[in-house]
Amino acid sequence: RCQGSSSCPWENSTACPANATICNGTSCVLPEDNFNETLSIILSTVLTVMLALVMFSMGCNVELKKFWGHVKRPWGIFVGFLCQFGIMPLTAFLLSLAFNVLPIQAVVVLIMGCCPGGTASNVIAYWVDGDMDLSISMTTCSTLLAMGMMPLCLFVYTKMWTDSNAIVLPYDSIGISLVALIIPVSFGMYVNHRWPSKAKIILKIGSIVGAILIVLIAVVGGILYKGSWIISPKLWYIGTIFPAAGYSLGFFLARVAGLSWNRCRTVSLETGMQNTQLCSTIVQLSFTPEQLEVMFTFPLIYSIFQLLFALLILGGYRVYRRHRVKQKTDVEKTEEKEDSKSTSSHAKTNGGFISNDTK
Repeated sequence: RCQGSSSCPWENSTACPANATICNGTSCVLPEDNFNETLSIILSTVLTVMLALVMFSMGCNVELKKFWGHVKRPWGIFVGFLCQFGIMPLTAFLLSLAFNVLPIQAVVVLIMGCCPGGTASNVIAYWVDGDMDLSISMTTCSTLLAMGMMPLCLFVYTKMWTDSNAIVLPYDSIGISLVALIIPVSFGMYVNHRWPSKAKIILKIGSIVGAILIVLIAVVGGILYKGSWIISPKLWYIGTIFPAAGYSLGFFLARVAGLSWNRCRTVSLETGMQNTQLCSTIVQLSFTPEQLEVMFTFPLIYSIFQLLFALLILGGYRVYRRHRVKQKTDVEKTEEKEDSKSTSSHAKTNGGFISNDTK
């Protein structure tokens, strides 16, 4: 550990800059300078406004009748709930045991597993032709239920590593996330109800902006955390496997539950895509700088791989859909030719009139 450049033995090393506040081999933590702090505030404000606009556009694809149908018959929401607060925390627990990570690292993996779904899933669900009504209702319900389910899941799974009371849950941040989701989506639903044609235009623009925003958030995260430290390779392995497991298990459970294919894709995305910003906030509020040294970048690692796998799912689905449309077109052409031949043959047999189209 070093306080200032004069006492840091690695001050001339590229691995640990002179102004590092914590040094441990190749691992170091840099103090946040005024520029980074200002940049963080500006970007957070811009991204929050952009996110609200994107959620407004996503709401333009939600029909109040269908949305209310999901709430009244919440089978899809219930399946999503099981995935979100059943599969994800359990997967986090098993991965932490399997890789035998440090107790404090196991805790951050579990915090990620207990977080509600992120809003990025709504944008990706639109691009893979998912059920937007289900997607929005799942994100809203999981964020609302997180108020009670996060403390419960953390109490159950973290007690072998730490006192769950030591983890500070930012209920105000969860509340803000909920408000930032519900208000713009509600306005979007109203616009869709009153002006359906305008809602479609807003949706197309918002879906493109949303896709750009997802990539932008990942890039901004990389810029703001550029002074972060090198962490254990085990967390990189978990950060890679965890979102892939979430997507796969979510899809499998939804299919077993008898949901349609588009709803299976929706549940899969809602399960694998976590609210990584909320996880980062919880970690910052709950742990000391020394503890943050070995685990703070895990939310960023998870967000990178959850985005990467989501883009792979999107790419795979687009290729599949294009192939399916082409195959369907070829089948229709073949059927038309067969119909044409059968019509011509029938006309000759019965001595009927043969049109120029069938010759």
